[in-house]
Amino acid sequence: MDGWAVAGPGPWAVREGEGLLAGRGASEPLPDGQALRIATGARLPADATAVIRSEHARYDEAKGLLHATREVLPGQDIRPRGQECRSGDELLPVGTVVTPPVLGLAAAAGYDALVAAPRPRVDVFVLGDELLTAGLPREGLIRDALGPMLAPWLRALGAEVAEPRRLGDDAEALRQALISSDADLILTTGGTASGPVDHVHPVLAGIGAELLVDGVAVRPGHPMLLARLAAGGPCLVGLPGNPLAAVSGLLTLAEPLLRGLAGRPAQDRYGAPVHEEVHGHPHDTRLIPVVHREEGVVPLHYNGPAMLRGMAAADGLAVVPPGGVRSGTEVEILDLPWASASPWTEGCFT
Repeated sequence: MDGWAVAGPGPWAVREGEGLLAGRGASEPLPDGQALRIATGARLPADATAVIRSEHARYDEAKGLLHATREVLPGQDIRPRGQECRSGDELLPVGTVVTPPVLGLAAAAGYDALVAAPRPRVDVFVLGDELLTAGLPREGLIRDALGPMLAPWLRALGAEVAEPRRLGDDAEALRQALISSDADLILTTGGTASGPVDHVHPVLAGIGAELLVDGVAVRPGHPMLLARLAAGGPCLVGLPGNPLAAVSGLLTLAEPLLRGLAGRPAQDRYGAPVHEEVHGHPHDTRLIPVVHREEGVVPLHYNGPAMLRGMAAADGLAVVPPGGVRSGTEVEILDLPWASASPWTEGCFT
């Protein structure tokens, strides 16, 4: 604080001079019974016992004495060396997300650079000749809901994302896009089933990709896939074309992959009671949009594979086992990135 550095009990004889300013070196020790002006951030002289704020001091210029107008406690308004951390302390563990406060802490502790895993780079390829980019659906054409959604969603997960590319139902365009991508992760939308223009499987086979996940027992989202394009090369997550099904793939395949690429730990798993009966699929797990309430999580309507209305109001997805659950049953919750800790990141410590 701006004020007076003092040593011992008062009143104190004032040492003449400009006082102590921030950024200056060490001064001479301060003997008992003396006071010296000091500015915020200045280095305390040796043997000083407290700092008295200017507004709590009275200086008798005639006698050259400083008096305190309040009780002076030893150590007051002094930041001691080692107050926040000591030599050898671990400031943050490996895997910590590099947020703006982390950068500030590192700088304050004297670090000029951090060893970090960079943001994963993601390419998004939107498939389907039936997709419109503007206007109302018409004549068998529908709006592309995934192109506008995926880039900001992936950025919320800590990735660097190029603008989505629309490739239509063109197998050669898809092949060229895959072999020329330099991203860490590729996402495709649609084309993962076995219809006449579903080209993802044949193109992956043609370029020698290794299928790691080829369909899952989850509704919506069962035709999602995961492939490695080449040894040591990027992975590809094939999202279904239905919007809510694509969200399922984002949360269960893409997000864990991005966490691994960025060196971030997996999210802690947690459950919450569901506040009403939820019907399940006879054989597969269901993912249902839910919102948190005091009594638990409440399932939202409009939760079909092609719907986003429920998802737009949701805090997360409830993992509903085959057969469904009764009201009061605890289910696992998959948080949405904006409903949990925000992973703003320049990278993570390695």
